[in-house]
Amino acid sequence: MKIAILSKGPGNYSTKRLKEEAKKRGHEVRVINYAKCYIKVEQSKPVVRYEGQDLDIFDAIIPRIAQSYTGYGSAILRQFEMQGAYSTATSIAITRSRDKLRTMQLLSRAGIGIPKTLLASETSSFDDLIEQAGGAPLIIKVARGTHGNGVVLAETNKAAKAVMQAFYVENVNFLVQEFVKESAGTDIRALVVGNKVVGSVIRQSLDDDFRSNTHQGGVGKPVKLTEEERRTAIKAARAMGLPVCGVDMMRSARGPLVLEVNSSASIKTPELITGRNIAERVIEYIELNAKRRNKKDRVGA
Repeated sequence: MKIAILSKGPGNYSTKRLKEEAKKRGHEVRVINYAKCYIKVEQSKPVVRYEGQDLDIFDAIIPRIAQSYTGYGSAILRQFEMQGAYSTATSIAITRSRDKLRTMQLLSRAGIGIPKTLLASETSSFDDLIEQAGGAPLIIKVARGTHGNGVVLAETNKAAKAVMQAFYVENVNFLVQEFVKESAGTDIRALVVGNKVVGSVIRQSLDDDFRSNTHQGGVGKPVKLTEEERRTAIKAARAMGLPVCGVDMMRSARGPLVLEVNSSASIKTPELITGRNIAERVIEYIELNAKRRNKKDRVGA
């Protein structure tokens, strides 16, 4: 197959490993900087241009689109989709997964455990927001963010009101979320491929930081998921329409609570810590599903 990896970082661990495993299995692979692509839209002829040339038609796309490039990256991916390429994450699934509130709404509708969450923007009803979220301590975060950036732990009601006031003045949409004390400083990242969890790690902050994200200095170690956690991760991936993704959860007294579903989850920490070949599992999944989709298209033609 001809596979394109959409990535701004050809030296990125995940990009390199996916390319390595795809080539090892006999596929033709090309890493494309989607930010440097441009598209030509005309009747019945979707074209993607790159470095002054039309790109070939690819059988499959692996999008590794950065949070800050969600809009443009998704538009480029959509053009490949119009050409008939199979993608491990569709453009619409990526877009909705980057919206924290929409993610929570979709997970809630699917009956998946999530922290109690409120969205606000121009309201000044700070006392009611605090009360509805269960009172301090509270997590307050910008509605769009990544790697743990834009996330604040307000330990008192007074501190929570001060943070919300700052967001209110700047007209920033923000989320107010309950603080689950039994899980403070730790979370679980489960890598889902298809209907299976192919790797899982528990991440712990190194100091008093409540954020366990490895981009914020957290460290990880292998973890054996409970059956409920495994089912929750797979169900969350399905609810978001992301067959290949990372599901972040925390353990609580009422069971696993999903924090985020990441459409471009890094495979570095899970691979290095668990010793599992996750990149190979992703390529195997593409082989099976891209061929199945192409066969279906031929039958329907």
